Parts: sequence; structure tokens; C-alpha cells
Amino acid sequence: MAKALYIHWPFCLAKCPYCDFNSHVRQTIVASQWETALLADLRHEAQHAGGEKLESIFFGGGTPSLMPPALVARLLDEAERLWGFAPDIEITLEANPSSVETGNFAALAAAGVNRVSLGVQSFEDDALRFLGRLHDAGETVSAIGVAQRHFARVSFDLIYARPGQDEATWRAELERGLAFGTGHLSLYQLTIEAATRFATDVRRGVFTPLDDERAADLFALTRDMTAAAGLPAYEISNHARPGEESRHNLTYWRYRDYAGIGPGAHGRRGGLATQRHRKPENYLAAISDSGHGIVEERVLDRAEQATEALLMGLRLGDGVDCAELSARFGFARDELIDEGKLALHRDLGLVATQGSRIVVTDAGMPLLDALLADLVAGELVAA
Repeated sequence: MAKALYIHWPFCLAKCPYCDFNSHVRQTIVASQWETALLADLRHEAQHAGGEKLESIFFGGGTPSLMPPALVARLLDEAERLWGFAPDIEITLEANPSSVETGNFAALAAAGVNRVSLGVQSFEDDALRFLGRLHDAGETVSAIGVAQRHFARVSFDLIYARPGQDEATWRAELERGLAFGTGHLSLYQLTIEAATRFATDVRRGVFTPLDDERAADLFALTRDMTAAAGLPAYEISNHARPGEESRHNLTYWRYRDYAGIGPGAHGRRGGLATQRHRKPENYLAAISDSGHGIVEERVLDRAEQATEALLMGLRLGDGVDCAELSARFGFARDELIDEGKLALHRDLGLVATQGSRIVVTDAGMPLLDALLADLVAGELVAA
């Protein structure tokens, strides 16, 4: 059962293009209401726990670094009472590089947070404006320094393959990021999702996305530079010093159970997919009525679980162990993987096999979506 806990805090500091909630920190909902609600939701999930101690807790969502530190401490105290903590538990909190948020770092560290993930995205002011971020490059540099003073482990993200970006400019920006010496970096290529502002801008000709070939060159450069700096890729977009990989995110990618509480939070529990009410008001009403915020519990059949495990696991640098998945979900290897397509892509150098393990190579990672569609057995997807 779950050894990981996700706590979703849906409110943002100010209206931004990434926030789905229009009223943000609602003045009519006081901190005591949130403490009561989140603690009730936490206790509900703990009733379904299997007795394992928590190995990771992740505070995510809108701007969890604006949670009252006393509330963070109260939630951690209760989680430890209900589950117990592994000796080296990882407790991560997402934050943006604003002075308001970094002002909370000392109190959050004192509350028990030992890892922070900063939404840096770029060190260039023009790029930050393009990406719709509210902070500037100066705040970014300051925030990383403050985080490194207060937390044992620090990660931050950057977005590359932006319109017009070339190898020289990305090399310079990534060198600047690596120079901070953090043990973890999340480096994402810019993607244009349907029904977003970016998609509208592309359609209107406001900008032209970087072409696939140039994006692939930047991907290869990223892998080379991070590996040389001692932070090899352990997932398609995540790079870490050995031993500093995100244990919480590895729970997702290895398709293990995790409890999710708070408005909009997802979870996995014993073959069930759980979903909390998304709107804060509906979430609070559900807590009042039933003692938890769940809006849906959906049974996942074995085929769906096996497919999700393959799709997530093949993102990892060490791939997936088909023997382990066969034992876990009850499918033979040839029911999980299209062996003909596997042989084809192995001959092309896009995947490798190591005993029962399948690994997507560095050459194959830029083509991951297409490879996943080919490798997962059609019968499994159709089941």
C-alpha cells in the first residue's frame, strides 16, 4: 500500500495563466477551516493504509509555499502519528521564486520540510515574460540561494527548446543552472498543448515553435552536459546526482500506490484511482458531509494498470522489468510487449534489453511517445 503522500494546495499568490481557480486565496475560507478539512481527509486515507511507514510527502498544487507554516507542521505531525515516518523520509514542497514565498522558507524548514522544488523555468527575463511567469531573473537567483541555506536538498526546473533558442544560448543557460550545484534538475522541453494560450498564439502566428530536429539537438546537449556535471538523467526530463533522485516522483514512475489529499488531488490505492473534488468549496462541503474529499473512486482493471505501469516505467533511465510486471499483473511478457516492434527498435538502437528489463536508449528518448505506442502490446491496450 501507499508509502507516499501527496498534499494538494490549490491556491495561488496572484492570478496567473497556470491557475484554474479564479478566486485564488478566498478571504472567506479561513486557515482553521483548511486545517480541519485536510486533517479529516488525511485520517480517511490513513484508514486504508497497509501499515507501511511513509517514505515521501509532497506538497504541490498552486503555491504550497504560501501555506501557513503552522498548518504544514500540523499536517506533518498528524501524518507521522497515523503512518509513521521512514528514518530518511523525503518531504518536498513546491515553490515559486518570489520574495513573498522565500520569506516562508525558514519557517517551512522548521516545520519539517527538507526538500524544495523551485519553479524557476528560466534565468532570462524575456523568456520568463514569454512563459507567463510572475518572477524575474533577479528573484530567481536570490530564491535559489535562500533555498540552499534552509533545505538539505534543492531542485529547480528550466524550460528549453523555446522559440528561436539555439545551442549556444541553451548551453549558457544550462551552465548557469548547473553552477548552483543543486543535486537535482528538472529540464523540460516546451510543449504546445491544445486549448492553451500557446496553442492560440501559434495558430495566430505570434511565434513559431522550435522544429523537432533542433529540439532533439538540444535534448542531446542537455543529456551530455548534465552527465558531465554528475547529474545524469534518471527519467526523460529529470537529472540528479546519484542518491538525490526524487523519491516521491519515482513512486509515480514505478507505478506504486500513493495517497492524495486536498482539492483536485489524485491517488492510487490497491487498484483504485481516487479523485478529490476539484473546487475548494465543493471539497470543503464533501469533508463536512462525509469526512473526506473524494468525488470518485474508480476500479482499475489489470490491463489498465499494466499499461500505465509500462507507459510510466519506460520513461525511466533504468526502464521496466517485464518479469516483475508479469508477476505483478498476471500477464505473460508477450501480452505486455509487442516483441516484433521491440526487435525492430532494438536493431535501430532506440531500445535495449538487459535480461528481462527493457530500456529506452538516449537515442530513443526523443522519440519516446512514438516508441510507447509501438512497444505496448496492442492486445493489452485493447483489453
